This record gives sequence, C-alpha cells and structure tokens, in this order.
Amino acid sequence: MNRGMSKNFHFGSAGFLIHRPFSIVLSILSVAVLLPVCIHSKETLTTAGVVREFNAPAEEVRQAVIAVVHDQIVHGTMIFDKEPVLTGAEAVDSTPLFDPWTGPGEVYYKIRKNAIAPRHFKDSADQGTIAVRYILVPVDADRTRVKVDAVYLEASHRVAHDSDGTVEKTELNEIKDHLEAMEEEAAAAADARRRQQSAELVRQSFLRQREDETSRLANAQSAEKDLEQQIKALHQELERRVKSPGADLKAAPFRSAATLQPLAASTNVLVLIVTSHWLGIETPEGQRGWLPLEALEPLP
Repeated sequence: MNRGMSKNFHFGSAGFLIHRPFSIVLSILSVAVLLPVCIHSKETLTTAGVVREFNAPAEEVRQAVIAVVHDQIVHGTMIFDKEPVLTGAEAVDSTPLFDPWTGPGEVYYKIRKNAIAPRHFKDSADQGTIAVRYILVPVDADRTRVKVDAVYLEASHRVAHDSDGTVEKTELNEIKDHLEAMEEEAAAAADARRRQQSAELVRQSFLRQREDETSRLANAQSAEKDLEQQIKALHQELERRVKSPGADLKAAPFRSAATLQPLAASTNVLVLIVTSHWLGIETPEGQRGWLPLEALEPLP
C-alpha cells in the first residue's frame, strides 16, 4: 500500500480496511449511543421531597404514617385514566431505589411494582417500580415532622424519575386525614366516656335517691309502728272495763245525777276525764258520761 493510501485508510480490529473519516464517524456514533446509557443508568435517586410538620405527638403521627404505608395505595398518581387510584402497593423494610437512611428519626417504605408510566413522575416511561419513603422525626412533645420522597425506576432501562411533588403532597394529605380521623375517634370516644360517666352519675344518683326513699319509708314505717304501739299502749291506759254486775252511766259526777243508760259488765269504755272519785268516759257507741272510779277496772 502506498503512503497516500495509508493517510486515509487503516485496519480495524478485525483486520478490515476502513476509511479513516468513516472510522471517526463510527466512533462519534458509538459515543452518542453509549452516552444516554451512562447519563440515565443511575438506579437510586435522592429527591427534594416534601416536608410537613404536624401538631401531634410522634406516637400519633407514627400510627397515621403506618396506616398510610400499609394501605396498598400510592396516592397522587395513576397509570390509566380509567383507574384514578393506583392500588397494589406493599409495605417493605427497605428498597434499593433509595440510599440507606442514616439521618435522625424513623424511616418507612412502600413500593408498587409493575407500574406503567405513572403520572406525576418526570418523563416517566416504560414499566417499573414506584417507591415512596416516609421519614418521621419528632420535633418536640407535641410536634412531629414528616418528609415524604417518591421515585419511579424503569425496569428495563433502569432510568430513575423523581416525582413532581404531587405524590409526596398527596401522601402527606393522607397522613393528615388519618390524624384527623384519629382525633375525631378520640373525641368521640371521650364524648362517649363522658356520656357514660354522666349516665353512671345519674344512675348512682337515682340509686342513692331510691336508697334514701327506701330508708325514709322504712323509718316512716318504723315510726308508724312505734306510734301504733304507743297508741295501743295509750289505749290500754285509757280504756277501762265495767266491773260486774254493771253500772249506771251518769250525766254528772254525782250519784244523784240523772242516769243516761245502764252499762253491762265487761263493757269497754274510754276514759276522757280523771277526777279523784269519778271518770268521764265514752262508750263504744259514742255516748259520754260519768262512772264511779270503783265501777271500772283495767283491761286484762
């Protein structure tokens, strides 16, 4: 081969004779083909994420976050217009789509495999996996900060796409809704306890009132019984019986007074007036008069 030909041709690695300008073009095309692969070969992506602070203790926020992590939904995205909710997600302990978390707080993950070009992930295409990360950091006793990140990784090209923020905001809204639902449940439970306590107080008051009334009734019955016994004792003291063979009921405490009626022996009379020698009495028929003291005797 002459010197002029050696300036424009060279042998390739397989021994073929290649024109030098064509070799240069081929090299450029090779770089152009390889360049996108080099740029988009990253399989993990650190996103800006969205941060929100909740006015609630860490334990309450943790319950809300765990509920959202396990709800099997990636909120704020979809893969088909006719299916506005992207279901089929699962909670996982970790995912290679995010670098291991070494910062403060607690971290939770949720992934959805086989998602086809999901909405709200920048330039998403093909089929791949969505990963959502939740980072929970207590601020103080009554405030808790939550950061949410979301990424999408194409399965075939291994190209990662970060979210435009819609997924993160929607997931945080779900956490807020769970917190509000928990607060409403707690308020309803507290209200139920108050109503139950109020009902219990009313019941106890009613029981005390009934016990008081029962006690008053028992006291009244006892007093009535005592009064009956006193009346009976008083009657026994005031009642007398006419001695045999009987006596005449006088109109006045004098033997010479007019006789109102004769009283047979053993007739019970009620003593109304007591004098030294005469007793003013009343018969069972209501006739009043006087009898000599010695004409009467106590009841047996």
